[in-house]
Amino acid sequence: MQITFIGGGNMAGALITGLLQKGFDPNAIGVVELSRENRARLNEKFGVATYEEISAGSLTGDIVVLAVKPQQLHGVAMQLRGLLDGKLVISIAAGVRSADLSRWLDGHPLIVRAMPNTPAMVLAGVTGLYALPGVPENQRRQADTILGAVGTTIWLEREEQMDAVTAISGSGPAYVFLFIESLQDAARELGFTPDQARALSLETFLGAAKLASQSSEDAATLRARVTSKGGTTERAILALENSGVRQAIILAAQAACLRSRELGDELGKTGAEG
Repeated sequence: MQITFIGGGNMAGALITGLLQKGFDPNAIGVVELSRENRARLNEKFGVATYEEISAGSLTGDIVVLAVKPQQLHGVAMQLRGLLDGKLVISIAAGVRSADLSRWLDGHPLIVRAMPNTPAMVLAGVTGLYALPGVPENQRRQADTILGAVGTTIWLEREEQMDAVTAISGSGPAYVFLFIESLQDAARELGFTPDQARALSLETFLGAAKLASQSSEDAATLRARVTSKGGTTERAILALENSGVRQAIILAAQAACLRSRELGDELGKTGAEG
């Protein structure tokens, strides 16, 4: 594979890091990045070719990864028109639907939409992927290889599911951070120093997540196992349930899913004339 990234920000950097760690040749990667400072950083850190602008000369590969902000994607697409003959386009811009991107690209059919999450930056992400019907199996595998370099991949049968992926795994790290933040607050109120509160909260969360990921049992069973009748954990879980925490989490995910749908509608209106 020969890959050109449009945009050299954090997520592009994470993908390049993952690919290089898996033995990918840095000479097969190019990055189009407006910032001279960022181009120098990318070249020095990864040894990849960098370009200042989109052109036939900068799109030497057979795969183009769009790693720009959603609001910038229409302008980028206008520059890419006529330069994509047979190339696979992978978009990691949140909210922009494949049909809209294809329309902006003058009907280009070879598009995979990806929704990675921020743990991809430590190669522990999970990415939802959706391919337009015209994308052949070999190009789907290429997309899977690229996004799989930073974690787990899940393929979706319907693009509408991407809103739910956004709500669960895309926004999900923020839910986790809020829980850790709250647990740290509780630890400090119970007399621990900030450093102790951080260590206790983070290591407990990391250990529990690792245990859950390596167990064949579901989370409900694992929770029940550490919830002894009449014990401290049972009292804590009862307080959480009585406070409506479970339903609040469900409502939060539903709200995020709805907002993702709204953003898709809003972003799709950009350049509606084609």
